[in-house]
Amino acid sequence: MQFGIFSVGDVTTDPTDGRTPSEAERIRAMVTIAEHAEQAGLDVFATGEHHNPPFVPSSPTTMLGYVAARTERLVLSTATTLITTNDPVKIAEDFAMLQHLAGGRVDLMMGRGNTGPVYPWFGKDIRDGIPLAIENYHLLHRLWREDIVEWEGKYRTPLQSFTSTPRPLDGVPPFVWHGSIRSPEIAEQAAYYGDGFFANNIFWPAEHFQRLIGLYRRRYEHYGHGSADQAIVGLGGQVFMRKNSQDAVREFRPYFDNAPVYGHGPSLEEFTAETPLTVGSPEQVIEKTLTFRDSFGDYQRQLFLVDHAGLPLKTVLEQIDMLGEEVVPVLRREFAALRPAHVPDSAPDHAALVAAKAAAAAGEEVAR
Repeated sequence: MQFGIFSVGDVTTDPTDGRTPSEAERIRAMVTIAEHAEQAGLDVFATGEHHNPPFVPSSPTTMLGYVAARTERLVLSTATTLITTNDPVKIAEDFAMLQHLAGGRVDLMMGRGNTGPVYPWFGKDIRDGIPLAIENYHLLHRLWREDIVEWEGKYRTPLQSFTSTPRPLDGVPPFVWHGSIRSPEIAEQAAYYGDGFFANNIFWPAEHFQRLIGLYRRRYEHYGHGSADQAIVGLGGQVFMRKNSQDAVREFRPYFDNAPVYGHGPSLEEFTAETPLTVGSPEQVIEKTLTFRDSFGDYQRQLFLVDHAGLPLKTVLEQIDMLGEEVVPVLRREFAALRPAHVPDSAPDHAALVAAKAAAAAGEEVAR
């Protein structure tokens, strides 16, 4: 199973001292966090994509390319690539280039994003969100798999004899996740293509995401990609840890209460009761994360949000160390012990995708 962290890249004032980092500081901090994640033994670093203050990661491939040069093992991903407002041609080119630079250590998560005004900023209409996601991904899927593409759709100009460059590394596109917090159409899309489905279940109760993941699993099997329990699922989570749970709650409370996303709403206690947020000891994080399997079945990727709401970099690095030293080793062991042999333990990496392509080609040759 893959464990990692994701960042939304918010620039938020620390409520305990009133200090706000500059954009340059926040960007450098995200790079440091990614490097530290690898050093701590985590598997994945993912960055969001935002085009408005107070967020800085407007160009995920630029950041991930830089991180690729400074790491050796870490899988580099997005926590959302805006399939609705980005041109699928540019996505195809950017992520193929990143694949080559990172030696294949790349996957990405398609999503519609949660900022409504981004649509007109890029010349789109939010009312077309779902159709844009479906049409744009269909084109992207072809651009990575066909050397010459003829295309005509509703939301962009036609393509005639177009070749996206560079071609995917070893002729194999990056693995794709489709992320959603509310849209069954996106779960259906992930199932149709046999891609992964990432439920960033950090805001809503488990029952809501059980319905989405259940739909994805059933449709994955319907389309012949494998049994429902073999579908590739990822989950989000949020943690703040200290050795003593009371210390964790006391230290994190001002950050939670003033966070730009969920501050000034439900109490910390209400939020931890209803969502995956865990504020406490490493043992409590382990205990709660293991319950995710009860709600959603065996899954392949767990990403934690640890660097938001104005938390100082020193504190974030301490959180990563606790994940790497005390939490993730136990979770790996426990999840592995519970997982049936026929269920994948992680999303396919580049080597696995290359091997699968070779096996399929060999099977076609035998069939001839």
